[in-house]
Amino acid sequence: MTGVDSAGGPALELDGVGFDYPGRRVLEDVSFTVPVGAFCVLLGVNGAGKTTLFSLITRLFLCRTGRIRIFGQDLGRNGREALPHLGVVFQQPTLDLDLSVRQNLSYYCALQGLSYAALRGRIDEALSGLGLLERAGDKVRQLSGGQRRRLELLRAGLHRPRLLLADEPTVGLDIQSRGEIIRQVREGCSRDGVGVLWATHLVDEVRPEDLVVVIHRGRVLASGTAAGVLAETGTPTVEAAFRALTGGRGE
Repeated sequence: MTGVDSAGGPALELDGVGFDYPGRRVLEDVSFTVPVGAFCVLLGVNGAGKTTLFSLITRLFLCRTGRIRIFGQDLGRNGREALPHLGVVFQQPTLDLDLSVRQNLSYYCALQGLSYAALRGRIDEALSGLGLLERAGDKVRQLSGGQRRRLELLRAGLHRPRLLLADEPTVGLDIQSRGEIIRQVREGCSRDGVGVLWATHLVDEVRPEDLVVVIHRGRVLASGTAAGVLAETGTPTVEAAFRALTGGRGE
């Protein structure tokens, strides 16, 4: 895997990105790259700047300092060309609890200009793989937290994005649900060559082969393979590496 897409460059590039809230700088000179087909963990405690960074990549906030490129397309200049490549699972759930599973997916298809009827076979197959096909007519509020998150991930992939952003997607879930969701995303990353930026504060979600970007108080403290970060910090575990880089500090 070269990490470069034939359409133009890595899946995601951030170069010198900064951002201020009134009277407070929350991101400072953030730079890193997510290659095509890579699973990249954005690791940081709550308040480190992960969600703000996602808001910039999805253009909920405008990036006025630095540059963001998605498959070579400058987000500030060519947002219409860049954003269709994105699939996003935000930290806060965005499913409509009073619509059924199928209605939520149908509504998303309409927003994306997709034909739900044309995609129904693929959707049913995916729902079956998640154990949700028999629940397709149930309101989303009847699903467990883990089932809702898996549904959000399915929905985010309906338009076949080449870059998936997931912001703390496993927070509050039990160990089994967390494992199933991570497995689902890793399989899609490997099978379809989707670049993934996975934001979390949970160090046990990192594998040695993953790319890791350690962010703390708005700054990138380390980036590279997890194994490389361990070697650089001279530590035996990701948790130990994180503590060594941040001085063991929380927010």
